[in-house]
Amino acid sequence: MSPAKKRTRTYDPARTRAAVLAQFGNVREAVGTLTPAQLALPTRLGGRTVGELVAHLGTALGAVGRFLDKPEPARPNATLLDWPFAASADAGSLADTARETAERHPDPGAFLADTERHFAQCLAGAPDARLLDTDAGAVPLADYLVTRTVELVVHTDDLNDAVPGLDIPYDRQALAACTRLLADALAVKAPGASTEVRVPPFAVVQCVEGPRHTRGTPPNVVETDPLTWIRLATGRTSWDSAIADAKVSASGERADLGALLPLMT
Repeated sequence: MSPAKKRTRTYDPARTRAAVLAQFGNVREAVGTLTPAQLALPTRLGGRTVGELVAHLGTALGAVGRFLDKPEPARPNATLLDWPFAASADAGSLADTARETAERHPDPGAFLADTERHFAQCLAGAPDARLLDTDAGAVPLADYLVTRTVELVVHTDDLNDAVPGLDIPYDRQALAACTRLLADALAVKAPGASTEVRVPPFAVVQCVEGPRHTRGTPPNVVETDPLTWIRLATGRTSWDSAIADAKVSASGERADLGALLPLMT
């Protein structure tokens, strides 16, 4: 008997829209408190400054409006889970765009506020099923908004790392969507059912080729918290460091995910 096909995860479009707006609002409010010296601080992203990272977040959200302004594709030709891998390929050009955007918008707080208003206006008249011609392919608006939770949550963590005491909060739904998308991306990269990866309270996926687990405690189990998982999946921390710091528990001969990570950078 062939193995059962894994069901594709779905996301509630209304909750995703609310999560994107909530997390972007958290970032915008925090950015309004930053001094010029803090905006000039380096981040862990290859020397990009805080100001350049803020500019990138504005551009990432503004992409929704830019794609809505383009003609709608005739049919989808990509899936939500194509995006993490396509995003890594564009990392260099995105860094250049962030620098140029930061130079054009010397007041990052005003830039984010304008971006937020335009985003809300665009969403008001856009159906969830509307196809967008994105850099990763043609996907529905509802799916593309899930990718915006990844951008926002991952870079919120980058900003908190770069600016001591900034402590931008995480919207729970945004954190959940980000965690789930990156967990599902692991299952795409390493298909199988020999290892169970648990990221409570948001995600559980099976992956890695090998004997299929059917009942009882799986022989290979990895468990971690959402932020540690996100950092592993995006290369902010290494597998060995997370194990050494007891941020990850891993049991079983197929529980070492070090060779599969990061999924995107």
